Amino acid sequence: MRCTSEIGYDSVSGCIFLYGCQSKSPYNIIQWLRESVALKKNMSLIYLDSEFIDWLCDRLIREAPECVCAGELLCGIRDLSEGIIENVLLGTAGNEQAFDGFNDDTLCIRNLVIYPKRRKVLLGKVKIDLTPTEFDILYFLARNRGVVFSKEQIYRAVWGEGVLFTDSNIMAFIRKLRKKIEPDPDKPEYILTVWGSGYKITDLP
Repeated sequence: MRCTSEIGYDSVSGCIFLYGCQSKSPYNIIQWLRESVALKKNMSLIYLDSEFIDWLCDRLIREAPECVCAGELLCGIRDLSEGIIENVLLGTAGNEQAFDGFNDDTLCIRNLVIYPKRRKVLLGKVKIDLTPTEFDILYFLARNRGVVFSKEQIYRAVWGEGVLFTDSNIMAFIRKLRKKIEPDPDKPEYILTVWGSGYKITDLP
């Protein structure tokens, strides 16, 4: 295990251990994740008591993040504490593996416009703020419009091979994407569920 005074990473189990961090900036944690752990690493955050979770979430909300994975760390910790997911996958940049063979042409799907080079998404004239992983998933599905992908196929495309697959992470990201881009998340028009198979971006005009 590699450790700092506050954080440890077990390269065998893929677990992050956080402890005694209340006196430190939460961005020490983010910086450590960025520098010491490979991008797109499957991680479980454990040994988090309720006081530490509340403290870290509060700091992440109140202070401007120093790297782009801060928002995903906040959402991931919340989901972990509520039992929605079992582990967290963080990335500090887009994963080129998801875009092999893709060009940077703008994608237009109904009122949804995706600008790959700028990693920007508009719904009508409204800018949609997505985390890096949310963008990667949306772009992967949109670039393959109408094609049905299983949860595992999406997982491998965005995070790459050699990462432990769990259904709950993909389902959580799809749910968050729908909340941001769907007029009615309960009746999605863009990201469609194909029961028994997976998800696809609508191919209807």
